[in-house]
Amino acid sequence: MQDPKNLFDLSGKVALVTGGSRGLGREMVLAMAAVGADVVIASRKLDSCEALAAEVRSTTGRRALAVAAHAANWDDMDALADAAYAEFGKVDILVNNAGMSPLYADVTAVTEELWDKTLGVNLKGPFRLTSLVGSRMAQSGGGSIINVSSAAARYPKPEVIPYAAAKAGLNAMTQAFAFVWGPSVRVNSILPGSFLTDISKAWDEDVFAAEAQGYALKRGGRPEEIVGAALYLASDASSFTTGALLDVDGGYRP
Repeated sequence: MQDPKNLFDLSGKVALVTGGSRGLGREMVLAMAAVGADVVIASRKLDSCEALAAEVRSTTGRRALAVAAHAANWDDMDALADAAYAEFGKVDILVNNAGMSPLYADVTAVTEELWDKTLGVNLKGPFRLTSLVGSRMAQSGGGSIINVSSAAARYPKPEVIPYAAAKAGLNAMTQAFAFVWGPSVRVNSILPGSFLTDISKAWDEDVFAAEAQGYALKRGGRPEEIVGAALYLASDASSFTTGALLDVDGGYRP
């Protein structure tokens, strides 16, 4: 039996996190590096990834690779996987965290471009990267894939229909890939509720405060509160967990 104190240890592991330079992605990168993982940090903005990579090196001593990649671009996902394997020779943990939810005035204002962009980032990119990295994980002995979905997939609202549809697809993909890459690779989803990241600065504070009263915890999440779920699914602590959709939403119910 493994010592419970070591269940969350990621020493010797390599974690690849998309959308990794800010928000929940940043918290997951820092946490995984803090418990021993080398990290690949990917987002559209290379300078932000490089800044976080430098912070990881200085604060944890772990290796960190910054890669510019757009999750909606199929070729970028191929290049990202190749860059990770060229640098580290393996990926043990993949976190498909990159996401977007564009605003629109009403459903008739949803353009084909908005629809395609939203599904591209939230669904197409994770499919391609999971296919590429998952196959290599399976060939090399195993790994953990974590898809960052959303409470909107379970409780869709009129103002986020494309986003909710994409995240519902991501949930379905999670459960299907658990069988594709099992038994050696585990594939799970985290379904966050409303977290107080940079994106939340654009919210109407009064509207959100009223909405939060419907949550069991009566508040939004702090970015660092995603870490426990991420480390659980990334590590041996979740060795018998796959195909799971884990709500991390403060008891959100609309």
